[in-house]
Amino acid sequence: MAPASLKKYELPPLPYAPDALEPHISKEQLSLHHDKHHQAYVTGANADLEKLEKARQEGTEVDMKALLKELSFNIGGHVLHTLFWPTMAPAGKGGGGTPGGALADLIDREWGSFDRFKAEFTKAAASVEGSGWAALAYCTMTDRPMIMQIEKHNNHIYPSFRILMVLDAWEHAYYIDYRNNRGQFIDAFWNVVNWDTVNKRLENL
Repeated sequence: MAPASLKKYELPPLPYAPDALEPHISKEQLSLHHDKHHQAYVTGANADLEKLEKARQEGTEVDMKALLKELSFNIGGHVLHTLFWPTMAPAGKGGGGTPGGALADLIDREWGSFDRFKAEFTKAAASVEGSGWAALAYCTMTDRPMIMQIEKHNNHIYPSFRILMVLDAWEHAYYIDYRNNRGQFIDAFWNVVNWDTVNKRLENL
């Protein structure tokens, strides 16, 4: 067993009630996504860490390549989902509309208009291969925002780029509400984006 002082990953609570994003995301869909799918990544990451800790204590060999790949997958899933929940808010109560402040200025500078940014981000989310994410990130080296596709939680991430906004494009994020229609889910997402949270992440770079 690992020392009690070693911290483990924990599932964060939703920042709103499970039915708060309806009709865009149902209570059933959101609860399953958070309570089951996100929890699975937390449980998996902790189990992977325990395997590493046990091997260290007992001096046994592990398949390091496979274990670290699995750990990366589970931690990536946990981190991205932890960013995802506060990226949304109930429509009319902070969710939806268009961004303001520094974020709006940054988007206008890079894309020329919010509509162009929205169209590009939507295409990124719609076209990510298999199970993945679309993310708005920020490059401090160029002082520019960039959109990236993240496959399987941990592939094609731009190293060191700070993530401002994420959209989960895995089917587990929408299959109850929208079946296999990812496009409808993406359209619904724009009604609940919490631009205040995205702006605060930009301010805290």
